[in-house]
Amino acid sequence: MDNLIISVGRQLGSGGCEIAKLLAQRFDCKYYDNELINMAAERSGFNPKIFEKQDESHGMLRSLFGSFSGRLGRSTSNYYDNAMSQESLFQVQSEVIWRAAKNGNCVFVGRCADYILRNNPGLFSVFITANEDDRVKAVAGRHNCDYDTARKIIQRKETRRANYYNYYTSKRWGASQSYDLCINSSLLGIERTAEVIAQIISETKKTF
Repeated sequence: MDNLIISVGRQLGSGGCEIAKLLAQRFDCKYYDNELINMAAERSGFNPKIFEKQDESHGMLRSLFGSFSGRLGRSTSNYYDNAMSQESLFQVQSEVIWRAAKNGNCVFVGRCADYILRNNPGLFSVFITANEDDRVKAVAGRHNCDYDTARKIIQRKETRRANYYNYYTSKRWGASQSYDLCINSSLLGIERTAEVIAQIISETKKTF
């Protein structure tokens, strides 16, 4: 594949999703975020709620198992006999990401896409961070909560994201060596950060 593939990792409240959407518009890319959940569910034939609960959160499947196995019309033994383990869910999602990447230029948000597509010459991986105060303010506004609650939300969700990424990639979530570029959106703001990333992509990727 020689399509342009942009993988965007992000801290909660950093504006990573907004930046990813701007990059998708700039390069006429298909944007993939939560859409991957429905695509993975459709491909596997399993309930989308399983993928929603597992999404970027390693270690959740076992606690969900009893809740959803009945809805899926499968017994406990049959469920594990069919090897629908958490690793199997990750494999289904990986296949969906591969298929999407074959179909044209695209932007993926999270979900280890940088690792899954690591051998794609058109891949550019970026991690978006931001100053803590800015992230707390953004999350508090999004959830209509106070700053202390926002900090707890950030800590909980980022721990899950990091565990998920570290487990499946054997790399470290948010570490500079794990990506082509790490950038702090607090320095330039959302739109200007997207412009800088787009310029770097244009100057370094010649396969699209």
